[in-house]
Amino acid sequence: MTELEKYRQQIDDIDSQLVRLFLDRLEVTGKVGEYKMARGLPVLDSTREKAVIAKRSAQAPTPAAKARVAALYDAILTISRRQQRLLVREGTEDEGWARWVRTFSQRREPVANPKVVYQGEPGAYSEEAAVGFFGEGVETLGLPWFNDVFQALADKKADYAMLPVENSSTGSIRQVYDLLAQYDFSLVGEWQVKVEHCLAALPGVKLSQIKTVYSHEQGLMQCDRFLDEHRDWERVPTLDTAGSAKQVGQGDDRTAAAICSQRAARLYGLEVLAAPINHNTANFTRFMVVSPRLELRQGRDKAAALFSLPHHTGSLHEVLTIFSVNGLNLVKLESRPIPDRGWEYRFFVEFTGDLTAPGMDGILHELSQLTVDLRILGNFRGYEE
Repeated sequence: MTELEKYRQQIDDIDSQLVRLFLDRLEVTGKVGEYKMARGLPVLDSTREKAVIAKRSAQAPTPAAKARVAALYDAILTISRRQQRLLVREGTEDEGWARWVRTFSQRREPVANPKVVYQGEPGAYSEEAAVGFFGEGVETLGLPWFNDVFQALADKKADYAMLPVENSSTGSIRQVYDLLAQYDFSLVGEWQVKVEHCLAALPGVKLSQIKTVYSHEQGLMQCDRFLDEHRDWERVPTLDTAGSAKQVGQGDDRTAAAICSQRAARLYGLEVLAAPINHNTANFTRFMVVSPRLELRQGRDKAAALFSLPHHTGSLHEVLTIFSVNGLNLVKLESRPIPDRGWEYRFFVEFTGDLTAPGMDGILHELSQLTVDLRILGNFRGYEE
């Protein structure tokens, strides 16, 4: 036996003892859970947990060892809480779980020949995403503001909305996340569009004539390195990139240019002066298909939810642990401030999985126990090229 094999044998012996002791501990914490259930006590006792971690850490001889013991007991106490919650079923009838049950029961089949609304003018990247997801023959309607898009869906003037949620260069579209929290809609699909901006102007205009550039704020940010080479140009934000192309194309200002797609430039009769001008050539915008009701389409492998958290130490860590221990890959975590509630935040998460798979009900129930105002936003198929 080599020296390494001897060490591993020692570790195996210690691990066997640890497993026996850990199972003994779970048996006792299970009795604690039964006690709490009988008396209506909450699972979490943060004062007790802090005392346990402090007491056990104090047994370690060095600061580094104390930190490792604290990490160990943090994990042990998290497992104990999960075990007790399964017994106590704390929050069994809470609104988060009840809302998901209602949403699931009211689901619908995908709409054939749908009408899809988006923010922007014809030629916008959002329109391109709608055509990509639903097909060339889809009926689309562009509206000026994100609020208008959500309201059209609420008023049953459309079957779906196609909305951008994040760009690979400039991050999340914050207005859309805020509106997703405001409206009780579902996410039923996603699509990606590669963003390749150009600078376009009226026919015959030269680059040296440009004085003003119009585009959506995201377009201006994504092309800031190109624009920095022309510091004398005024940058004017607009509602969307295609709208800026329409504005320049329908005007007579030969010192104006638009940052838009080449598709939009052609649509509004502009000539391309430079392309591509976004500094990140791997620039993609991710769009979500929003529906007034839940749909469970074939191939669904991603889910989305939003929630806020109780104000106690480790609340977010405890939620994230649920994904880890259940083998769910957390692919998105976004926080947004909650209006009229100073320094409180709402979290948006996306994670892998099919919400109808065995065991998923228990995971969602546990999420509802640990969070406030849980809402399952949807279950959909992730974008694949």
